[in-house]
Amino acid sequence: QVQLVESGGGLVQAGGSLRLSCAASGRTFSTYTMGWFRQAPGKEREFVAAITSSGGSTYYADSVKGRFTISRDNAKNTVYLQMNSLKPEDTAVYYCAARYYRGSVYSQYDYGSWGQGTQVTVSS
Repeated sequence: QVQLVESGGGLVQAGGSLRLSCAASGRTFSTYTMGWFRQAPGKEREFVAAITSSGGSTYYADSVKGRFTISRDNAKNTVYLQMNSLKPEDTAVYYCAARYYRGSVYSQYDYGSWGQGTQVTVSS
């Protein structure tokens, strides 16, 4: 298993940018597909983005495509989420997760390790 710690959240105005980081402990980080999810108050947790172990493939929710970019640095055991052109509807707690299973990369049930989350608030 890997342990995950997110950072980089905060308060930003609409149209602004933030970069989230997720630091992983453990020597097997580079073998996992990593994902970012988010959960707004009163809503289900939803998929945001994912990146394969080598970084060769990325996946995005339609709602963030063209605005968010996921990347990873396996030498630093870190995955990033660059968020540009932020909107108030992006306000949520953002979680990173390591994918353990082989169902759907878009499903939270494929992921077995989760961080504690970092709050992102976008004001209008």
